[in-house]
Amino acid sequence: MSRNVSQTRVTLVTIAAWTVGFLIFFPILWTILMSFKTEGDAIKTPIEMLTSPWTMESYHEVQERSDYFRHFWNSVVISLGSTLVALIIAIPAAWSMAFVPGKRTKDLLMWMLSTKMMPAVGVLVPMYLMFRDFGLLDSRLGLVGVLTLINLPIVVWMLYTYFKEIPGEILEAARMDGASLRSEILYVLTPMAVPGIASTMLLNVILAWNEAFWTLQLTTSKAAPLTQFIASYSSPEGLFYAKLSAASTMAIAPILILGWFSQKQLVRGLTFGAVK
Repeated sequence: MSRNVSQTRVTLVTIAAWTVGFLIFFPILWTILMSFKTEGDAIKTPIEMLTSPWTMESYHEVQERSDYFRHFWNSVVISLGSTLVALIIAIPAAWSMAFVPGKRTKDLLMWMLSTKMMPAVGVLVPMYLMFRDFGLLDSRLGLVGVLTLINLPIVVWMLYTYFKEIPGEILEAARMDGASLRSEILYVLTPMAVPGIASTMLLNVILAWNEAFWTLQLTTSKAAPLTQFIASYSSPEGLFYAKLSAASTMAIAPILILGWFSQKQLVRGLTFGAVK
């Protein structure tokens, strides 16, 4: 009897999980479906919209109006650039916190994480003025810098949790063999932490790719990423449903594909050290 109850519970939980997953994914699915319709068909009732003819018209119009690949390349440069800079800073910082901790190490780490809770709009005006004065408005360099600073606390925290799982005796043995600090980090610590660094890198790329607030406020055209590409088709009147859906699909497709193929690595990285 207990076995039947357990199987029933597993079935119900599985159905509930799939239902929740479908509800979460449904807006993306509806956006993709709407992108293959004309503007006239996109505003019809759901049944009429689904039964209307399928077309690539919206994609052709979006590509003719906007240079998708220029925005795509800006997103690639900004997300990868900010990730690499963050890793260069975070790996030594996480090493020092994990293997040479001080009295205030945990307090410092919590303070860094608390900055993620601060509303971005609170520093919009001073940030904008600084970008204007230093000539960084609408530049890739400026966006790489701001996205690096935004995501740096998360990167440091994740690497810190990975490094804490590495036995300190290995690093001590390397020092006894004459390894310098640079060699210890580059040739001993980093190779052992490759899975954790890869997970952190993937997560940071996704966070940087999806960042909309700062990319919309600090760019216009030259360094505009795909978030600006999507925003150019938004309208308060809602007149461009099909084009907006097509632009959104083109913008989220690369990161959806990356997330799909790297989901095991991401889950492994995010849950690393959670179960002892």
